[in-house]
Amino acid sequence: MGEFLTDTRTLRERARREMDKGPITAAYGADLPRVIKVCNEALATEIVCTLRYKRHYYTASGINADSVAAQFLDHAKEEQEHADKLAHRIAQLGGEPDYSPDTLATRSRTEYGQSMDLVEMIKEDLVAERVVIDSYTEIAQWLGTGDPTTRRLFESILAEEEDHADDLRTLLERLPGELSRSG
Repeated sequence: MGEFLTDTRTLRERARREMDKGPITAAYGADLPRVIKVCNEALATEIVCTLRYKRHYYTASGINADSVAAQFLDHAKEEQEHADKLAHRIAQLGGEPDYSPDTLATRSRTEYGQSMDLVEMIKEDLVAERVVIDSYTEIAQWLGTGDPTTRRLFESILAEEEDHADDLRTLLERLPGELSRSG
């Protein structure tokens, strides 16, 4: 069986010579500018999701609003954590996290949503979560072994987004029956 590891001397010389590249080494196998662009699109998506959930938290009203609003707030906090992790990874990769409000909505994969109806809010959020699940699944597959760290980041966010979608689906299943009984 042939050698697959680079000799230690070569690794050390290369590490010293390319210190300005931070964690990006010769072993990095992805299209770095495109990875940064995709991460910035995901960052915009997470910011829009945070804003939508916050809006829903503050504007939810009705007999079922308290428990649903609490769920919205939990999801908003987790979406913000996702945005923070993505921004950190973008910086690690030598990019600049793009927080520009001028282009935020156009870079986001999800919509902000304007509903004031509690059930419609849940539906807006569930649609957004499903869009993110599809997008992040594709991104993780695209990254493959070229950038395993960024792939794992997307996979960990994806798992939480799937939990959000499940939470919202459960709310939708319970709410309509409760709403019809209260009327």
